[in-house]
Amino acid sequence: MTPDWRLDWAQIERQLRPLLPERAVVAKRQELLAYDCDGLTLHRHQPPLVVLPETTEQVAAVVRCCAELGVPFIARGSGTGLSGGALAEQEAVVIATSRMRKVLAVDLANERITVQPGVINSWVTRAVAGDGFYYAPDPSSQVACSIGGNVAENSGGVHCLKYGVTSNHVLAMEVVLPDGSVTTLGGGLPEMGGLDLRGVFIGSEGTLGIATAITLRLLRTPQTVAVLLADFASMEAAGEAVRLITGAGVLPAGMEMMDRPCIHAVNDFFGVDEYPREAAAVLLIELDGHALEVQESVELASRLCLQAGAGAVREAWTEEARERLWKGRKSAISALGRQFPSYYLQDGVVPRTALPKVLAAIERLSQEHGLAVANVFHAGDGNLHPLILYRAGEPGVNERVKELGAAILKLCIEAGGSISGEHGVGSDKRCYMDWMFSADDQATMQLVRKAFDPDGLANPGKIFPTPKTCGESLRRLVELKVEGVELPEGAAVF
Repeated sequence: MTPDWRLDWAQIERQLRPLLPERAVVAKRQELLAYDCDGLTLHRHQPPLVVLPETTEQVAAVVRCCAELGVPFIARGSGTGLSGGALAEQEAVVIATSRMRKVLAVDLANERITVQPGVINSWVTRAVAGDGFYYAPDPSSQVACSIGGNVAENSGGVHCLKYGVTSNHVLAMEVVLPDGSVTTLGGGLPEMGGLDLRGVFIGSEGTLGIATAITLRLLRTPQTVAVLLADFASMEAAGEAVRLITGAGVLPAGMEMMDRPCIHAVNDFFGVDEYPREAAAVLLIELDGHALEVQESVELASRLCLQAGAGAVREAWTEEARERLWKGRKSAISALGRQFPSYYLQDGVVPRTALPKVLAAIERLSQEHGLAVANVFHAGDGNLHPLILYRAGEPGVNERVKELGAAILKLCIEAGGSISGEHGVGSDKRCYMDWMFSADDQATMQLVRKAFDPDGLANPGKIFPTPKTCGESLRRLVELKVEGVELPEGAAVF
């Protein structure tokens, strides 16, 4: 059914209320303000209606109602996303899964756990830590972000270098499809026969349906864990240490880098110089495994850091000491937020060997655009997270911020990388999709999307650019038509 954009939201509210528990429909203007953006605050759009289901059956009932009425819907987790993926740019029902916070089953014998999508990431490890297990994917926002959101964006985290991102740890999902039907993708084994629809769904950013129960793979807690803190006089030297360590065959559980603005912000935030204040960059390296293996890896990684020019290498072996070193990295964005009221966090990826060159180029772009940029990122897999720091009240600053963000992403692509590592495309980066993918590529992706959602009701307008939303896309479309390029059916909006 083609959506009717002149929807009667009072009538839609009346039809949805009987499908949900009491006080599970948010319709008052002042209450809807909490849903006008996600973690990307550069753009805001207040939705006309938000619903808060608690079960798969309630989600399915709401989605069926939307399908019957031709009403678009947007799935939303904890609202910590950073690409505008949960943004209601056009009128739509926001289906927030924040009340779906039950652990449904724990199966330690098979090393798995099943949870509802609103369960917070860090809660999963908390539920099984006493039995010697943990959940590996750990975004920096893990104390706030939800598993459902992690699945939608295929989130990574500190430990993705060794253990992989969310898709490597999801076995199965109960999914409500855009017509309101319920199905299961995946199964009890890491690899199932047939098409990998589980893999297709993970990272689809809410455009293929809503996961309402997710079975996750658990890992045994490692016998020994050590964390190294190495400080460097330049970002280039820290990048060289990353290259030497990975080139030597050492596979850290995580390897994170912070630049001087982040170091100072974190030290000021906690009121103690946990990281060397004079350093231009610090590298945090976590190594885990059997005791002897970790000891040898620590010695080798320390030696290679010093070879790359580290001023000193500090070791942390106890849980308390390790947590103290990681606390600053996990709090870096919050610490920077105390100094700048607004920030724009990007998420490009480059090959590890390109890190020194790309970081130097980001510094040049920062100076050219007159905007401060702080870098805190997953150095081990080249997933950059440059934070563009600004003050929203400054005239014209939003456009300058977006221009700098685009320049950084183009730089990543030119270095052989990508426009996104774990934050998704959403509405923020859809206009850059044709920098990476041809019209045929995008048309093929749209075919997959239409197979799940032929009416285009699930999170409409996200991921793929349209002339209406992207001036760059419109200009490119005109250029191609002038050049006489034939575009595939359905790709004219790229």
